[in-house]
Amino acid sequence: MFYPFSYFRFDPTMIILIPAVILTIYAQSKVQSNFAKYLRVPTQKGYTGVQVARRLLDQHGLQNIPIELSRGKLSDHYDPTKQILRLSQEVYEGHSVAAVSVAAHEVGHAIQHANGYIPLSLRNIVFPIARFGSSAAWPFMMIGLLIPSLGSLMNIGILLFGTAVLFQIITLPVEFNASSRALELLDTNGFVVENEIKGSKKVLQAAALTYIAAMASGIAQLLRLIMIRNRNNQE
Repeated sequence: MFYPFSYFRFDPTMIILIPAVILTIYAQSKVQSNFAKYLRVPTQKGYTGVQVARRLLDQHGLQNIPIELSRGKLSDHYDPTKQILRLSQEVYEGHSVAAVSVAAHEVGHAIQHANGYIPLSLRNIVFPIARFGSSAAWPFMMIGLLIPSLGSLMNIGILLFGTAVLFQIITLPVEFNASSRALELLDTNGFVVENEIKGSKKVLQAAALTYIAAMASGIAQLLRLIMIRNRNNQE
């Protein structure tokens, strides 16, 4: 007999999420601490984030891409749909190692878009599907879980959630490539001196770790959903 309240007991499949949760907490603390640390370290050349971004965009023939001030902390991003680069105030106005590193990273995404970088193009295609899948997956999962006769809906939920995980996997090479471009651009254009490159690497590596954590969390959650589905089918 099915007892709905039995599902409010501790679920042993939750254990699979613990490593991913720990990694996520560590990644968040790492990116915040590194960003805060190198936000206080001014570059010797004194360029601001917006100056670095503008010069690099113009250098790559992207004069048509405007740079806007974005609200919020660590809200920096390149919008490929509107072709706008947005920088948070700390990055836009700042002349620190962290500011120029983040600005160059976002320019890296703009260059990827202009050059037709395949992983970025693929991510842009998958994004709307993944956004729908991440939110639509749970109703299917819950209905399939609570009503055994509709258990097949759990398979649809798993597939939908899988699109969100796929998006996170595709995101990794996109972010790593943008960071690699950023470091090269900062170095070759003389925006940072040799002893500042180490700080730039730490800032960008910490940011990349958050994407690794997001992917790990997504994969762990997907595995957990599959385990719940299999267990439900056996009961």
